[in-house]
Amino acid sequence: MTTSRQPRIVIIGGGTGLPVLLRGLKQYPVDITAIVTVADDGGSSGRLRDDLHIPPPGDVRNVLAALSDVEPLIEEMFQHRFKTKNELSGHSLGNLILAAMTSITGNFVHAIQEMSKVLNVHGKVLPAANHGVVLHAELEDGTIVSGESKIPFSGKKIKKVFLTPKRIKALPESVAAIYQADLLIIGPGSLYTSILPNLLVPELGKAVCATQAKKVYICNLMTQAGETLDYTASDHVKAIYDHMNCRFIDTILVNNKPIPKEIQERYQKEYAEPVYFDVPNLLELGVELLEDEFICLQAGAIRHDTNKVAEILFSLLEHETK
Repeated sequence: MTTSRQPRIVIIGGGTGLPVLLRGLKQYPVDITAIVTVADDGGSSGRLRDDLHIPPPGDVRNVLAALSDVEPLIEEMFQHRFKTKNELSGHSLGNLILAAMTSITGNFVHAIQEMSKVLNVHGKVLPAANHGVVLHAELEDGTIVSGESKIPFSGKKIKKVFLTPKRIKALPESVAAIYQADLLIIGPGSLYTSILPNLLVPELGKAVCATQAKKVYICNLMTQAGETLDYTASDHVKAIYDHMNCRFIDTILVNNKPIPKEIQERYQKEYAEPVYFDVPNLLELGVELLEDEFICLQAGAIRHDTNKVAEILFSLLEHETK
């Protein structure tokens, strides 16, 4: 007698894009594993990282909140950020709880597992490594900038990024999840500071190249000053390939809905513009295009439509489930 299982989706990323995607995907009957970067060194996460010598909890906190199934007030409390004039200022309660749980359990991964139970999380949340890493960028002029939070403000074009320490041990659970996945999703998220820090963990990068899962890249909707100024969609893909030892992306999600002019004008103040999907170059890279209207507006900002993207990704699983 055979028992059916839910399709397995692994999502790799960080920043604000990953939680947006997860809120839609958790509504479907899928087994979700989110692998989250531990390169953040700014704000509350950076302070806790430096003071307590733990991996930065901020991106993990946001993913836990996105996958949680608790009363809205509980999630709001977990995400609450203190605005006092003392040492609590800028800290989020969820970051402090994760730091406390790491101290109690002696292990960041165990802390995440315990918080997942408390928040009734749909799926698994795994850090890319069980210790903090430092992200560095080599700029076009050879200058090295160290620290994820400093890289976007260098004012120069990024040539490549790399991690220290040189020996970074990936979590066996993360590697196993990638190999067992039916669908592997990269992004959305900042190319150099959210996506690549995960793929540059050697064992994770190797697993991403080797897994038989269908691999989908969700490209950002807008360029980012300090990271991807003037980048086309194919430039994003090439940057990933330049950092990896393989060409692994099967499909890229392409938004074909025009972004309203007034929204574009608002983004111009940040030197950001819609990512141009240069179809011939993408096809030359061997990437399949999946076109649809994937954008929505939230408080005047452009975001991926979590429900639409989740629906499309779930439909891809029909032919991918092993």
